[in-house]
Amino acid sequence: MSIRIRDMRFATVHLLAFCAFLSVSRAQVPVYEVTPVESAVTFGVESSVPIKGTFDKWDANMTFASTDVRSGVLEIKIQADSVNTGSGLKNNKLKGKDFFDAKQSPMITFKSTKVLQTGPNTFDLEGDFTIRGVTKRKS
Repeated sequence: MSIRIRDMRFATVHLLAFCAFLSVSRAQVPVYEVTPVESAVTFGVESSVPIKGTFDKWDANMTFASTDVRSGVLEIKIQADSVNTGSGLKNNKLKGKDFFDAKQSPMITFKSTKVLQTGPNTFDLEGDFTIRGVTKRKS
């Protein structure tokens, strides 16, 4: 499953997620846990010096109200201070007030409001993206 959250002001976040399927009976709402073992939350900053990296600490799950994929809701919670670019200098800059402001706003979140299947194993999601305490609708 490939999930893209597009149109961020300074970054594009991609979540490549392979769900660890939990066993559920037909009477229960299906919940799929997205595991860090087989998944990653990555980002790219478009600027004069492009920056790419990952977040090391995050939780994500997808819940379905029915068997229709469009009923799915993806929720992602990312610890902003877990940013990892491979450079301590860049990491500290991104954690600071000019970017993620990790001390004042420790969580970055996304909650989908619409799921659109674009291929056999790919989906585009729209939803609410919150960073630095500001929530914007992303499509």
